[in-house]
Amino acid sequence: MEFNELCPSLLERWMAEGRLPNFSRLHQQSKVFITDADVNDPGKLEPWIQWYSTHTGLAYDQHRVFHLVEGARAEHDDIYRTLMQAGHKVACFAGMNVRGFAKPGSLFVGDPWSENGDAFPAELETYNRFISRNVREYSNTNSKLTLGDYTKFLKFMLARGLRLSTIRKLAAQLVTERTKDRRLSYRRAALLDLMQFDVFRWYYKRDQPSLATFFINSTAHLQHAYWRHHEPEAFAVKPSASEMAVYGDAVRFGYEAMDKLVGEFLELAERSGARLVFMTALSQQPFLKHEAKGGQKFYRLHDVERFLRQWEIGYTEVSPTMTNQYLIHFADEAQEQRARAQLAGFKLESGQSVIDIRTTTDGGLYFGCGLHSTIAAQTPVLHAPSGKQLKFGDLLYAIDVLKSGCHHPQGALWIAGGEGRIMPDNASILDVYPTILDMLGVEAPASGERRGISLLPQLAGAPAPARTEQMVA
Repeated sequence: MEFNELCPSLLERWMAEGRLPNFSRLHQQSKVFITDADVNDPGKLEPWIQWYSTHTGLAYDQHRVFHLVEGARAEHDDIYRTLMQAGHKVACFAGMNVRGFAKPGSLFVGDPWSENGDAFPAELETYNRFISRNVREYSNTNSKLTLGDYTKFLKFMLARGLRLSTIRKLAAQLVTERTKDRRLSYRRAALLDLMQFDVFRWYYKRDQPSLATFFINSTAHLQHAYWRHHEPEAFAVKPSASEMAVYGDAVRFGYEAMDKLVGEFLELAERSGARLVFMTALSQQPFLKHEAKGGQKFYRLHDVERFLRQWEIGYTEVSPTMTNQYLIHFADEAQEQRARAQLAGFKLESGQSVIDIRTTTDGGLYFGCGLHSTIAAQTPVLHAPSGKQLKFGDLLYAIDVLKSGCHHPQGALWIAGGEGRIMPDNASILDVYPTILDMLGVEAPASGERRGISLLPQLAGAPAPARTEQMVA
């Protein structure tokens, strides 16, 4: 269970209050570790890096996968490939930044931000594309799915495990939004998680893989967006009373929704004889860096493809990734250089660049609005290459949240089996790769590269071994 960025301190607090009964039940039967990330540099403390490190057992300074979607193009062997090479069936359901695979008996669904049309079996592409579109463009009112999209998705879901209880919860959510407050639509993310579980459960029961991973990000998103509502006393920019009425319990809502999922997983594990492992890779903390400036805002293009056509930027592929960013690829270097010049040409009257541009390892570009202060829609923007002047709001719209949570390098790792115990020594996220191999009786590849250690001896009561400097580099 890869529940991205849940915080050990909040889990402890709400378990103690009785709000997370299923987490409490899992905690009582697990060896409970605090994990450390493989990096300390805040600029590299990103889930698409840490989950890639977890799955490959390689630290960032070894794999150098820095951007979201780069994992799909990297060639390191990960836990899935290692196990498949040893004859095991595996399932990766929405694992972050994982390179796709296709082997009979196994299953692959890409994460919503780097979905690449390579789901396996191919029938899962209907699911993957629909979820990806909803997640990537959730804030964009100009991006709407058609009735045909919904019909195709519903047919797929009904044939692949969608339960009546989930349908009832979806209907209740829509009624709540209409009758109470449309802003409560933030709770839909938990329903996407529940639909994902229904599909996962159907395939898991059919295929019985040796290792199955299930990644969700909804609560991480709620923490990023609404930590200031969860803990307003920590922030200079206070939420309004109206915002508090809607979002004051948004973070706790995410944990409680995930607690219900934990209950579903406990039942599935008991019926199938599986062993549960719960991991968060990272956690979060209040983001206070820009509070003196009114908080950090994000702006997105209204329609990225129309924008590229309007400014005559050629490309072979473009897709939204996280928050305000897009990833674009080109046919050749000349096309890339023209795109770079066009994108860099948008300036405020002060000369400040509007678009931030970064090069990817495969010759593409990440780009998006690099401004995070309050910018009025009427603010003039000059496009230097063409000499045209336009308004900021004609290009971009503001996402209606301030960044409130940021990453923390510690996370949770709970390994079920036997009596529960809080482990005295921290684990590394790099320990997960050798531990899973050890659990399944598979020898790690003969390589001195990987720095993690198997935690299996500690689960049996052995003391933690000393880590070398290389292990913790």
